[in-house]
Amino acid sequence: MGRILGLDPGSKRCGVAISDSARTMAFPRPAFTVDDSLLVLISQIVDDESVDLVVVGRPVALSGRETASTVMADGLFHELRAALHHATVIQWDERLTTQEATRGLHAAGHRSADHRDRVDSAAAVVLLQHYLDGLRAH
Repeated sequence: MGRILGLDPGSKRCGVAISDSARTMAFPRPAFTVDDSLLVLISQIVDDESVDLVVVGRPVALSGRETASTVMADGLFHELRAALHHATVIQWDERLTTQEATRGLHAAGHRSADHRDRVDSAAAVVLLQHYLDGLRAH
């Protein structure tokens, strides 16, 4: 069983987290800049880290309505499904992951304004950890 990659897509950066081989814990990786190289970078980490499942965050409003961010995340999800042939790609509700990540970083003494890329990957960790915890609950 391979590792799981968690992605928290944004308009400028894509937060990145990866599970351990036992699929119990999520760890941050440096965020990727959202540009023409994004799919290549994701493909490389999938290959290099023996990833067989990619979890793409799907941001929706608290009301459940789709937003511009939802449309962008859906686009990345569909591009990854077409590009990654050796990994399954799924979407996961990511409501409030950025807020939870920001609170955790503040508690650790980091200011989010100074560490925006850290917030993005911390949000990916929260997203992926929620997914992993859900796997263990079943």
